[in-house]
Amino acid sequence: MRLLSNFLTSRWGPILTGIVVGVLAPILVKLGNPGNMGICVACFSRDIAGALGFHRAATVQYIRPEIIGFVLGALIAALLFREFKPRGGSSPLIRFLLGMFAVIGALVFLGCPWRAYLRLGGGDWNAIPGILGLFAGIGLGIVFLKRGFSLGRSRPASAAVGWVMPVFVIILLVLLLAAPLFGRDADGNPVGPIFFSEKGPGSQYAPLLVALFVGLLIGFLAQRSRFCTVGALRDIVLLRDAHLFNGVLALVAAAFVTNLLLGQFKAGFAEQPVSHTNLLWNFGGMVLAGLAFTLAGGCPGRQVFLSGEGDGDATIFVFGMIVGAGVAHTFSLASSPAGPGAYGPSAVIIGLIVLTVIGLTMRETRAA
Repeated sequence: MRLLSNFLTSRWGPILTGIVVGVLAPILVKLGNPGNMGICVACFSRDIAGALGFHRAATVQYIRPEIIGFVLGALIAALLFREFKPRGGSSPLIRFLLGMFAVIGALVFLGCPWRAYLRLGGGDWNAIPGILGLFAGIGLGIVFLKRGFSLGRSRPASAAVGWVMPVFVIILLVLLLAAPLFGRDADGNPVGPIFFSEKGPGSQYAPLLVALFVGLLIGFLAQRSRFCTVGALRDIVLLRDAHLFNGVLALVAAAFVTNLLLGQFKAGFAEQPVSHTNLLWNFGGMVLAGLAFTLAGGCPGRQVFLSGEGDGDATIFVFGMIVGAGVAHTFSLASSPAGPGAYGPSAVIIGLIVLTVIGLTMRETRAA
């Protein structure tokens, strides 16, 4: 066990994690997940929000087992290696807002940083302006970090804080398996409490046990290796350290090769799965997402993994993503293959203004 831990925490850990993600995500697509969406934390948060009734977009409602696996896999790793440390108290309200704006920006682009790289590995060139926007957003966040931005320090908390997210995803798993239904309205539509899509991306999913196993494996590996698609670029700029970025490169390369072998590689801009061709707002959406993730301290996957090891601040961020996904689809902010939502561009601009104010004003306070 010690040898495994040493390997995963070495420079090879992120590379192995990136390869595993790059291989398994296209396989999940082959087994039923939406195209170029084998794994997408933002999109899966949106689907979970829909399944819980936080929005009523009928095509994107499903409790994704991969997210459940991410949390529980990270929990298992943290418990095994004594890194389960309940903590919190670092600007929770701001973190919730960052989670909301991060997922709003990601849903304007139609994907989180993980999916941006997976889309690139599948030949979707619309991912390129998104990745450039991600880099720009991370760069802006780094400027704020250099100016002293801080959300304050987390402090040790009671065990109950650390178990909030693991218990939450276990409840999600029970709801997924039981699929309770209180009844139907006069038109025959289900009234909840859980909703599942009958068409669209939400109706496309890999077998439950396979998806759950993939999530558990990636959650375990990523918790140990500290895999993070946002921290990768941040560390190159701030620390001149490519340790994490090598994992991102491995992810893209593995996804490219796997998609080729599975016959899923399709190069171009047009008719890409769950993607639109508006270059400006592919870029702009990811500027907002990249900035939010940088200010919060990690990409959406990293936030989910941290929530599994007892980080209450990361849990708040993840809840912000789920609520933000509900807001995005309720108020026509999210994009579709036809293009940006009616109010998506306005939301991006407002979000950038709000996060700029946060970036300029948040400093760590010291006790007198």
